[in-house]
Amino acid sequence: MARPRSITDERLLAAAETVIGRCGPGFTLAQVAAEAGVAVGTAGQRFGSKAGLLQALSRRATTRAVEQMRECADSAEFSDDPIVGLRSAAVTVYASLGDAEEAANHLGQLGVDIGDPVLRSLLGEHYAAVEAELARLVGVAASELPHAPSVPRAARALLAVINGVSLDWSIRPEGRLADRLAEDVDAVLAAWRGREGA
Repeated sequence: MARPRSITDERLLAAAETVIGRCGPGFTLAQVAAEAGVAVGTAGQRFGSKAGLLQALSRRATTRAVEQMRECADSAEFSDDPIVGLRSAAVTVYASLGDAEEAANHLGQLGVDIGDPVLRSLLGEHYAAVEAELARLVGVAASELPHAPSVPRAARALLAVINGVSLDWSIRPEGRLADRLAEDVDAVLAAWRGREGA
């Protein structure tokens, strides 16, 4: 009978996320192992390689992003106002990006991901999943957004806003990222509601 794993994948992936935020794309499996408090061979055995670890991390990020969006949108606080739920879900996608230095390190890893065919494909799946969840939430709020484009186009536009804001803020960090995301998402939603001056 196989022994139960005492070190979970989640523990290793959380350590990898922390190390990438601290070190950027030049991180090593040894650094991840040290952060997780395990032997170096454990991370390698679990994921096979640094590439395998990054693939697992990408899949985890996609699942977590959609779960967090749903939790924000479906929470009791927002249940009576679908626009507030949509706004909260959009803003939460990059809520864990961290401070400017950490965000820049994650941005450096993004550049590596784009250059790798497998990681680029997983990144495409991530964006598609976030866009699909935005589309679901735009559909719920559609009656309150009379000036919005079609649901698919509105979801794509919101995805572009939050991706663009996170990228711009990573390079030019002024204020808090969450505040900047909220301001720009609010501007779009206000226009779609017909309240440009709000």
